[in-house]
Amino acid sequence: MRKRVMYLFACAAPPVVYVDRAVRDAQARGWEVCLGLTPTAREWLADRLEELEELTGHPVRSSYRAYGEPETWPRTDVVVVAPATLHTVNACALGITSTFVVGFTAEAMGKRIPLVMMPCLNSTYARHPQFGRSVEILRGAGAAGGVPVAPGAGRRRRGGGGVRRTGGGVRGRGPRRAGASEPGCAGAVRPARPGSRAAR
Repeated sequence: MRKRVMYLFACAAPPVVYVDRAVRDAQARGWEVCLGLTPTAREWLADRLEELEELTGHPVRSSYRAYGEPETWPRTDVVVVAPATLHTVNACALGITSTFVVGFTAEAMGKRIPLVMMPCLNSTYARHPQFGRSVEILRGAGAAGGVPVAPGAGRRRRGGGGVRRTGGGVRGRGPRRAGASEPGCAGAVRPARPGSRAAR
């Protein structure tokens, strides 16, 4: 039986330094994970790319394939964008496909591939008028996800954030701890086990 495949796309927000934990957590739940990074996130993790490729068994991708170049990743069953920065959230909503991560996410929406987006940005960015509009556009396109919490809010509460479940089939839990100087994140993405009701 083929393992179900997750494309995990990570942007340049502080939690990206722990992306290996997200990969291992998903793998423990039966998912095969392919990791994609925005260009800045790739710079942040430049000295760990070999380790991450060994962990996933696939190339870490940050750019589009060249014309005629064969696909190196298996077909995906779900796309998870976490952490997602203000830039990526807005670009996905507006269809500005200037990076591989945004381009494939836009393609996933068009193909109706289950999509989860977990914004991770500070409260100042969250008040930008385009952010709210982008979240509504993405929800209207069927994406599941969460909204950012205030910096440090993860220390004050454990419930409430989570991932809004849709028929797409990825579920989440409450907010993770966020340092007072770090952006607030909606919560850790916790994929359902393949074959479970939440994974359908």
